[in-house]
Amino acid sequence: MNYKDDVQAVEGLRQKYLEFTREINKVIYGQEQIIKEVLITIFSGGHALLVGVPGLAKTMLVNTIAQVLSLKYKRIQFTPDLMPSDIIGTEILDQNKEFRFIKGPVFSNIILADEINRTPPKTQSALLEAMQEKSVTTAGNTYTLEKPFFVLATQNPIEQEGTYPLPEAQLDRFMFNIILDYPLLEEELQIVKNTTSEQNIQLNQVLTGEEVLYFQNLLQRIPINESVLKYAVELAYKTRPNYSMATEWTNKYIHWGAGPRASQYLVIGAKTNAILNGKFSPDIEDVKAVALPVLRHRIVKNFKAEAEGITTDKIIQNLFAG
Repeated sequence: MNYKDDVQAVEGLRQKYLEFTREINKVIYGQEQIIKEVLITIFSGGHALLVGVPGLAKTMLVNTIAQVLSLKYKRIQFTPDLMPSDIIGTEILDQNKEFRFIKGPVFSNIILADEINRTPPKTQSALLEAMQEKSVTTAGNTYTLEKPFFVLATQNPIEQEGTYPLPEAQLDRFMFNIILDYPLLEEELQIVKNTTSEQNIQLNQVLTGEEVLYFQNLLQRIPINESVLKYAVELAYKTRPNYSMATEWTNKYIHWGAGPRASQYLVIGAKTNAILNGKFSPDIEDVKAVALPVLRHRIVKNFKAEAEGITTDKIIQNLFAG
């Protein structure tokens, strides 16, 4: 990483993104926007929640990303009987009759929390401190996690049997809530063709942990116009019913709105989106580009919205014009 200045580093990040995407597209077909949103999360230093019915390659996508990154990777399969100690680790009494802490799978760079809503909230919450503080506390001792650290969680729709809703505090730790839908017919034809014939795909590692941390720090230095910053904060503020900037739809359809963490993620997400699109500073369109995945899991609809079939995404899109 011998970049002479931030301008050259920005171009370097853009090139790494293109390389990254090319590698992932060897395995994942027709999910360009999903891939981009996951990479925005990684470069922004956040965590992502991928939501979709079984069979949409959520787990394969995370596995592929892990292979392209030169980082330590662990997968945790969430089940109803999973315990918090299965995630963070546990103390054991060794042969010298001294307690010794055995680290759990959370001590890695990339965590795939597979089907995170298949386990009760008590176990889900074991990830809270790790996601926010990048540390784990157990038996009175605090252990710092290695950087970079990010959680890529998959979730089945809550209407599916055997699922538990994620607590609001847990949801708020995720930068993006990414919705995966069924592929288009042409895309599914290509997927079936690629997966039902013999293939020998070689994935190349594109990014090291050191490079990820460098680009995360770079994005903190990217300038943002005051008007764009104000737009991002006001957009989050508009989601809060009965506050000064609440729109008619906000008061009519929203029970709880997004908190300050949403404003932070709108700004850093807009910066990353701008860089990946070849710009050196974000504009309002970059804020709008990340608004849906940032806000959709931070807004709680009321009964009226449910009764009228108003989706959270539709409410957010209405705020653009409000």
